[in-house]
Amino acid sequence: MNGRNIIDNQSVAWSVRAVLVLSLGLTIGCASTPVGPQTTIYKSGLNHVYLETDPDSSSNDHPTQLTPSEIGSLLRGVRVWKHRNILHRLYSGEPERMRAFRNEEVAELAPALSKALEIASADQRVSFHLSHVTEHGQEETTTGWLSIRGNLLYLDLSEVHDRHGPGPDISKYDREMPNVPEEAPSFHATFEPEEYLHRVRSGWKLFTTNQREELQIRYRDALEALTKAPRS
Repeated sequence: MNGRNIIDNQSVAWSVRAVLVLSLGLTIGCASTPVGPQTTIYKSGLNHVYLETDPDSSSNDHPTQLTPSEIGSLLRGVRVWKHRNILHRLYSGEPERMRAFRNEEVAELAPALSKALEIASADQRVSFHLSHVTEHGQEETTTGWLSIRGNLLYLDLSEVHDRHGPGPDISKYDREMPNVPEEAPSFHATFEPEEYLHRVRSGWKLFTTNQREELQIRYRDALEALTKAPRS
């Protein structure tokens, strides 16, 4: 009888282990979706624009044509501001809304994004990473991606002027592994004029500090309005 109990207990133990391993495999599989190989469109130093598989959609309206001027107008309409809780707002007021893309960033990004959209396939998105060294030796990064579906431009931002470091002189080489941002407060994003903003979606990646702000912009209507009233 004791021998039988031992065998039964071992069987139960192995069954539990199998369930745990299977559950862990399913969790890992659901937590990260591979995006496939990258096709570089533009690279200068640590600044990079590239095509990759879109894990969110395989039916984007790509290729599509948007001129660098049109993309620049849309980027200038994106605004971000830091998150403040209710006590912080009562003490300091509402945070200032800032442009997500400075003039020099728009000038560098717009031509590359335009070219990428012209050759992207329906199952790809256009991703970008901007980086420069601040006067204090930190790395400041802005990262995101975009795609076109119907009359909507999907613009996702995971970093906006996040600070990393200080560390070695990153202007001399490319980092193989990403640094954890030293200054990465949660942020909000919008598009102005807001009447052309179809929807905003916010999200976080499980077990990380990675944020994702998705703007769905009625870009054709916005461009028609913005060409009549140039953005600052």
